[in-house]
Amino acid sequence: MRLDLTDEEQTAVVAALRRLIDEDKFPFSPRLKPLKSALAKLAPPKAKAAPKPPIAGASEAAIRRRKRAK
Repeated sequence: MRLDLTDEEQTAVVAALRRLIDEDKFPFSPRLKPLKSALAKLAPPKAKAAPKPPIAGASEAAIRRRKRAK
């Protein structure tokens, strides 16, 4: 089934779904699974940014030490 929504209507539906999910008292409730599934289809999550390239000239051990220090 395909919904023929305008951009404005889709934005409103996505906002309403997000509000329902975010404000629910029980965020892991089974009743939210269909809503989360519909939201994922209407507004897929954005891809995560690619990891930063390693620092030129730095050894792996130095990079690991820097990460641990944070």
